[in-house]
Amino acid sequence: MAVDPSGSDLARMLEEQPDGPVVMLNLLRFTPDGRSSYAEYSRQARRFLQRYGAEVLYAGDGMAPLVAEEGQAWDAVLLVRYPDRETFSRMVADPEYQEITALRTGGLAEAVLQPTVPWT
Repeated sequence: MAVDPSGSDLARMLEEQPDGPVVMLNLLRFTPDGRSSYAEYSRQARRFLQRYGAEVLYAGDGMAPLVAEEGQAWDAVLLVRYPDRETFSRMVADPEYQEITALRTGGLAEAVLQPTVPWT
């Protein structure tokens, strides 16, 4: 399962609605020993979020779902607000950021990374 966006994923995202803030919904399923690796990634990623003007709006552990199909429960949920889609793309392409992505990739068995925009 893919846990990191590809170049074509990022290009498609930039074409959809490039202006205005975007909140990234992160649904995370950890590998058996992945929570500590992801925690270290999160600790190191804070400086990049600050550098690019992003902020964590919410981070929490998933509980037993009330309504979901089999296999749709997630270990954690994260909401991160970026000034715009271009800023997100620049951050994930940053060579220094790329140095810590192995912590994220190695800690995750499955992920959903979905850009969202506010309803008008």
